[in-house]
Amino acid sequence: MKTEAAKYIVVIGLGMTGLSVVRHLVKKDDGALVKVIDTRANPPGADQLPEGVELHAGGWNMEWLLAADLIVASPGIALATPELQQAAEAGIEIVGDIELFARDVTAPVIGITGSNGKSTVTSLVGEMVKASGLNVGVGGNIGFAALDMLANNHDLYVLELSSFQLETTSSLDTVAAVFLNLSEDHMDRYDGMDDYRDAKLRLFDQTQLAVWNQDDPETKPSSGTAVSFGFAAGDYTLTLKEGAEWLTAKGDQVMPVSDIALVGRHNVANCLAAMALADAAGIDRAAQCSAMREYRGLPHRCQQVLEHEGVLWVNDSKATNPASSLAALDGLQLAGRLHLLVGGDGKGADFSALKPVLDKLKVTLYCFGRDRNAFTSLVDAPVVTETMQEAMDIAAKNVASGDMVLLSPACASLDQFTNFMVRGDTFAAYAKTLADQSAGEQVTP
Repeated sequence: MKTEAAKYIVVIGLGMTGLSVVRHLVKKDDGALVKVIDTRANPPGADQLPEGVELHAGGWNMEWLLAADLIVASPGIALATPELQQAAEAGIEIVGDIELFARDVTAPVIGITGSNGKSTVTSLVGEMVKASGLNVGVGGNIGFAALDMLANNHDLYVLELSSFQLETTSSLDTVAAVFLNLSEDHMDRYDGMDDYRDAKLRLFDQTQLAVWNQDDPETKPSSGTAVSFGFAAGDYTLTLKEGAEWLTAKGDQVMPVSDIALVGRHNVANCLAAMALADAAGIDRAAQCSAMREYRGLPHRCQQVLEHEGVLWVNDSKATNPASSLAALDGLQLAGRLHLLVGGDGKGADFSALKPVLDKLKVTLYCFGRDRNAFTSLVDAPVVTETMQEAMDIAAKNVASGDMVLLSPACASLDQFTNFMVRGDTFAAYAKTLADQSAGEQVTP
């Protein structure tokens, strides 16, 4: 069943995505009755619903759900939810916002998924397309809701896509798609890593070119046309020229790695992946290089927010799983000591992979949040607090010039913060507060 044939559509979940779905369905004006269910008593965006769209809040309405001939579910709601399972068993089609986007989009689409680096690669490819002079739409799981962007008639769409979004997507045609990497995440939602990987691999089902990570074989597609990127091998890789590393595309040495504005070894891999996607979309090399030389990354991704008395305060709040934190720590070199803040909602992850890299660093580990005790075995004498701010208070008293205070939590934020952005903004603001307090204490007679 296609959306055009549906006459009674129930949208599950409000917020930015749910509102974009409702607006899209109402704008189509094909006579469909649209209703919304949100289990929250006061869902965000309820006051922005178009006139005539009925809302049931504070729980499920099974009468509405089972009467629908199409259900559009928010990516945050698992298909295994009993109410959705009951609807599926009744033969009702369940899709997400990306599937609705796929059915109506007419311009080329680039798709990006992976456990880590999705937002950076999505934004970088967007900058490459913009530098080429095309009108690009960048969104999906980052920035703008995909459906909201359709009204802008972009020349090309670059979408970050989570495994949750891909679960309910079956007809997204892409000119190129990348599976950046696979590491443990969302184990509270999936029945193991194979289940999680299968959700990611759905992105390759209808792509013209699959891009995979030579250094992570779990990302390799089982069929279709593909290219790979990687440090040791791949169509997009690194080679040496006069003793320096160069980004190399299918044997063509493109630019020195030292010219990349992004910081960190993991971002070199992200640039290789971005070049592969941009090539597939016909973006010229000069635009690609210009973007890589100028793009400095997104907030909350290894973002320096303060330097005070020789101490760097770095916000990596986007590190919501162990692999993302490992990427931030890999190859880190400091004159002084690392004060690492970890914790939050662990989502059932195993944090033991952090121990080998922590063993190589001069580090004090500060563990906060709901799953703080899951980190205490990683180092001797961890500092355990309930809140991030309490951890920062202690760190501020222990730092010396040459040290770094790094928030790279390896956890989701929802135990204590609305989202990882709020957590990162709180970290940045409180770091400045601590610096101001320190300066005040020094001038006090």
